[in-house]
Amino acid sequence: MSTVVGRDDPRRDALAKVTGRARYGYDVSVAGMLHAKVLRSPHAHARVVSIDATKAEKLEGVHAVLTRGHLDGLDPMCGAYVRDQPFVALDTVRYVGEVVAAVAAEDEHIALAALDLIDVEYEKLPDASSVLDARGDDAPELFPTPPQAFIPRYGPGASAAVRTARNVSFEYRYTTGPIDVWHECDHVFTDTFTFSRMQHMHLEPFVSVAVAPADRVEVWTSTQEPFQLRQELARIFKVPENTVQVHVEMLGGGFGAKTNCRTEPIAIRLSQLSGGRPVRYCLTTEEAFLTVSQHEAILTLTTGLAADGTFLARKSEVLLNAGAYSDYSPLVAEKAGYRMPGAYRWRHIDTACQTVMTNTVPAGAFRGFGGTQATWANERQLDLIAARLGMDPLKLRLKNVLDLGERSVPGETPLDSDLSLGLGLIADAIGYHERSLVANRGMGIALACKDGGGMNKLSEARVNIDTAGNVCLQSALVEMGQGGHSALIQIVADVLRTDPSKVKYVSVDTDHSPYDSGTHSSSGIAVMGRAVQQAAEQARHTVLDFAAKELGISPQELELRNWEVVAKGQVYSLTPLTRRVFGGRSYEFTGDGHYKPDSSAESAFETPCAFWEVAWAAAEVTVDPETGRVELLKLVISGDAGKVINALGARGQDEGAAVMGIGQALFEELRYEGSELLNGEALNYRLPMADDLPRSFVSITQEQGHGSGPFGSKGLGEGGMLPVPPAIAAAIADAVGAQITSLPMSPERVLTAIEAVHEHDCEP
Repeated sequence: MSTVVGRDDPRRDALAKVTGRARYGYDVSVAGMLHAKVLRSPHAHARVVSIDATKAEKLEGVHAVLTRGHLDGLDPMCGAYVRDQPFVALDTVRYVGEVVAAVAAEDEHIALAALDLIDVEYEKLPDASSVLDARGDDAPELFPTPPQAFIPRYGPGASAAVRTARNVSFEYRYTTGPIDVWHECDHVFTDTFTFSRMQHMHLEPFVSVAVAPADRVEVWTSTQEPFQLRQELARIFKVPENTVQVHVEMLGGGFGAKTNCRTEPIAIRLSQLSGGRPVRYCLTTEEAFLTVSQHEAILTLTTGLAADGTFLARKSEVLLNAGAYSDYSPLVAEKAGYRMPGAYRWRHIDTACQTVMTNTVPAGAFRGFGGTQATWANERQLDLIAARLGMDPLKLRLKNVLDLGERSVPGETPLDSDLSLGLGLIADAIGYHERSLVANRGMGIALACKDGGGMNKLSEARVNIDTAGNVCLQSALVEMGQGGHSALIQIVADVLRTDPSKVKYVSVDTDHSPYDSGTHSSSGIAVMGRAVQQAAEQARHTVLDFAAKELGISPQELELRNWEVVAKGQVYSLTPLTRRVFGGRSYEFTGDGHYKPDSSAESAFETPCAFWEVAWAAAEVTVDPETGRVELLKLVISGDAGKVINALGARGQDEGAAVMGIGQALFEELRYEGSELLNGEALNYRLPMADDLPRSFVSITQEQGHGSGPFGSKGLGEGGMLPVPPAIAAAIADAVGAQITSLPMSPERVLTAIEAVHEHDCEP
């Protein structure tokens, strides 16, 4: 039911991947390369009394050992808004697995042997393993000395502060509408929901290869944001940005994990300490569990509504488990807090979201970026309210959902999807209105709506065309499995009316690629796509102006097609024309593109969102009341692409996100015993498997046509994950009457909820 803008689907990314020709950061090898390994803390919270690396330094084959004593002259602290994480531990370690020392050696075996020779003396300190523990009056203060912090400027209704309570590193608040609306409410409901912590589980590990002689820094790395990384590395090593060069190949998955500094500072510093020798630092899968995770959350919602079910007021209190360091937690807090109202109409909104520090693995960016937590709580409470009022959950949604073109809050971009249309579409697809009453079998529907495109995001692109009509596209969008390069190539091919096989995507390199803020926020098409489209259009105009001058014909009378210009039925080949003019020498026609959403003082953030990323989900399940086991029979997922650029890519984004949603709903959870991670390895971490997929898995890519991107397109990629857990929870409630408020919905949790229903029914 979708059309493709490009006249051919090149699937260029797929061809390279299935033939083994795709080059990833993992594949990078430089002559004379050393290998790095790190020593990690065995304690959740301890003072580092001393480090003795003398024996390790003397081991044959070891070229450098990095400890806190090798950070003089650097600014080693990392983090967004709050910089509190050193890339090598300083005086204190704050979670099991924190890097204490690193070694660069001739091979990994020698490096590992050297780690065993490093002697570290610790003084253990009290730890706080959970959000509730960390906020207690008697909790240990994880950061007695305030770290570096920055608070951005917000628009009306929004504000933030640091260190607002014990172990709270950042707090975001948003308020709009008259508070006295609460007096008009006929019903007020308060519910608390918990959200599990997931691992990103990208197949390609964190990996960097660095070459850092005295006068420059060059790094090949697996990152989603090469230019932001360049800026951070320049700050850390106190060098000009133009002396730092970041190369990015394809990524074997990222899902938000490959943001911020990960392996790069350690690889660079070891290279410097090794006299500029190349150093490769590659983590194992198990080490990824000790690097970054998704945010666990506790969300308390108080909702006021009229007797007829009209939503009036929403108050939200969100606690995000940031782990031991802030990482991207402040940015996630902004978005989790801002997205708490969901896709619905409110007269009053009051949200507070805190990032709470605990002695666990740091949490950072993750697919959905706060929208996952917000959607779970928002959609779940809507179903609870519907049950209490005796209303059908779908009808309650349709009564309160935002309309196409309506603003969610003052100063925000008008909604660019018809949410009611989508609800009707998935309800029909799963047979919601025709469902029959079958014991232990039920259906549920959920809706997710998040602001997309990033905050104040800037993208640039360049298109070059040679005298034979071959095209080079330069942009810093990172290909990490989403098919972004293929889609952008199709945009260029469509504008230039040429075959996509004539368009080459140039490797990302901060010395040569035009600037981009990063590949995140589902912004590849709606933001970068605009820059690419503009660059291609400018290149086309340059070609037509050239041809018009040489042929003595007005540019308006010319059409570019397959590297020929057509005027009044006459076809002129451009290759001989350009070679004649330039004396047989090569030449390039160039177009540059630039896109940044307009700033607005009325927006809660620096700019209104570039587009709204919307997804709908419907689920059908059976529940075994004796064991609590849930079987997902059917899942319908739908996203609004606005206009599809690449049909396979769009479908893959929604379906891949939905599978991650199944994992969040039923299986995935980082489990802690105190501050000790119990399942921090691939074999013990439960992911959805092939036989966990539903018997019927339907994805519907809508093209409502209201997007701000090229040809009316919008971003996809994150939204499809968000509504899946609440849709499955609603289906479980429909099947057995058990309302689940915690993720994942394991058999144990489902069985406990069923037993609670039975106990309630048996009460006199």
